[in-house]
Amino acid sequence: MRHAWNKVPAALALALCSGQAMAQGARASSATEFARMAERLRPGEWVWAPAVAPDGQVVVYVDLSRQLATVYRNGVRIGISSVSSGKPGHETPTGVFTILQKDATHRSSKYNDAPMPYQQRLTWDGVALHAGGLPGYPESHGCVHLPYGFSRELFGITSLGATVVIDGDAARHVRTSETSLLAPFDSKGRPIAPALLDREQFSWRPERSPTGPMTIIVSKSDRQVVVMRSGVEIGRSVAAVSDDDPGSHVITLTRGAGGAPRWVYIGLPGHEEEAGHALDEAVINRLRLPRGFYEQVRAALRPGTTILITQSRVGSSGGEPLTVMDAVVPQP
Repeated sequence: MRHAWNKVPAALALALCSGQAMAQGARASSATEFARMAERLRPGEWVWAPAVAPDGQVVVYVDLSRQLATVYRNGVRIGISSVSSGKPGHETPTGVFTILQKDATHRSSKYNDAPMPYQQRLTWDGVALHAGGLPGYPESHGCVHLPYGFSRELFGITSLGATVVIDGDAARHVRTSETSLLAPFDSKGRPIAPALLDREQFSWRPERSPTGPMTIIVSKSDRQVVVMRSGVEIGRSVAAVSDDDPGSHVITLTRGAGGAPRWVYIGLPGHEEEAGHALDEAVINRLRLPRGFYEQVRAALRPGTTILITQSRVGSSGGEPLTVMDAVVPQP
């Protein structure tokens, strides 16, 4: 289905098209139809099926290796699109991010006031999701370019603090960093002191960010758990993790039958078979936390809460401020 561009200035339309035919979008009314259409995507094309999961929290997963973005709502795929990520020298960072800012008519402050329609900011130094050129290969300055129509649809269903997972590499395999992967900045981009644990078993400061979606990072290397709400750290605890799996996993809290909460996996590369599977109680029992911290976190859980389980560190060694936390499978 060809979407109308008559409201878009001609210069912007040309910039977004990057010399190719205007992006094609299609709508699907069932999961089966969605899957069939998704298998045939070409550069600039996208599929949107919001009726498959009408409500619930949204998670966006960007696969740099395949140059695809998939949208999940309540743990169910409702959209998939081709993308164009950062070109060599301007690679899009991998990690699990939260949406920090939304601006439908944003213009770049770094690149000659260039239009960035339906911008959704992921980092304070310039990485975002937005409508842009789609030549069929990585060509951005670090942002994730989406088709104009898809970008508009996605903008309409996301909220500040929503989770965006970026994984893979468009050019080569990426290794996990050994430095800290939690950016030491608050929700306004101001530096903050890291919340280190000394003799205390845990800290819990929910007043730092009273509302918004939560992300929980379980670092098996540091044996710590960090809780972020709307991208701001509100809690940290020691943890005992009985698990030697070197991979990373992302799990989101959804609404099951009758509205009951249900944890389900989002399939990262190398773990595609996990997608949509419920979290087994045996896996939960591998993580042991101080009772006080566990009760505080449990009371704060809401549909859309995301858990990242990783070998990457969450210490205080600095690291790159671009990436909130890494989602790349470590290599020996």
